[in-house]
Amino acid sequence: MRLLVKFSLLFILLFGSGLVLAGYYSYQFLQSNARDQVLQQAQLMMETSLSMRNYTTKQLKPLLVQTQQHLKSFLPQTVPAFAATENFNAIRGKYPLYTYKEATLNPTNLRDRAVEWESDIITTFRNHPDRKEVSGERQTPDGRSLYLARPITAGASCLECHSTPDRAPVAMIKTYGSANGFGWGLNEVIGAQIVSVPMSLPIGNADRAFRSLIIYLVVVALITMFMLDLALVVVVVRPVSRMAKAADEISKGNLEVEELPVKGKDEISVLAKSFNRMYVSIAKAIRMLENE
Repeated sequence: MRLLVKFSLLFILLFGSGLVLAGYYSYQFLQSNARDQVLQQAQLMMETSLSMRNYTTKQLKPLLVQTQQHLKSFLPQTVPAFAATENFNAIRGKYPLYTYKEATLNPTNLRDRAVEWESDIITTFRNHPDRKEVSGERQTPDGRSLYLARPITAGASCLECHSTPDRAPVAMIKTYGSANGFGWGLNEVIGAQIVSVPMSLPIGNADRAFRSLIIYLVVVALITMFMLDLALVVVVVRPVSRMAKAADEISKGNLEVEELPVKGKDEISVLAKSFNRMYVSIAKAIRMLENE
């Protein structure tokens, strides 16, 4: 096997191993970065929903309560959870894969009833009161989705409507009935605020970035290998080939071989200089033997 081929195979082996390691860690980094972006989106949306809740509680509810008493009917707009959900549903008109739900085990409004995976999150908060936030991924018909959840606990203001049916506003009973949304206990975890954000776009961007990175690395590797092979031919292969050819001629008895050119002080030049000395010594010795 020729020297150039050996060096090329060695380069491919070494750079290929480095490319595999770089690709693995780059992929993990890009995927982690994409997940962090999705999580930041979820946190921003969660804070937006909390702000809507606080706005409803502090500013809208005091005004709407008077209207509610005057009309003698229940206005769901006075409920912070209803306001946050409706506000988010307006956003979903443009971003349908983004969801917000105040999932509850025993809700007044049945649209808030927790499904199986949401119930598992609520159970986690109940079993671990110290946990204030849970995040994770799940597979949906539209692809992977990241969820961010925070517990909902029943405060004193909640029990004004959700302790027993007889304490609830009559207008609320007329609207939602008395079968659901009661029996809550003070500071009991009764649900969870859950924001779901699709991961398809960030993950897709990460995959495209990874493919581009690998293509660039392969192109750089090919160019580098070509340049190294060219340098190897000029610096090593050609001088060694001339030396091998000269040695072959001398071994056949040809003493008219030109001395090898010596340029520089590197190992190849030192070897060429030593070869020339050896050639001169051998030529002199052979001529002396021939004269005798």
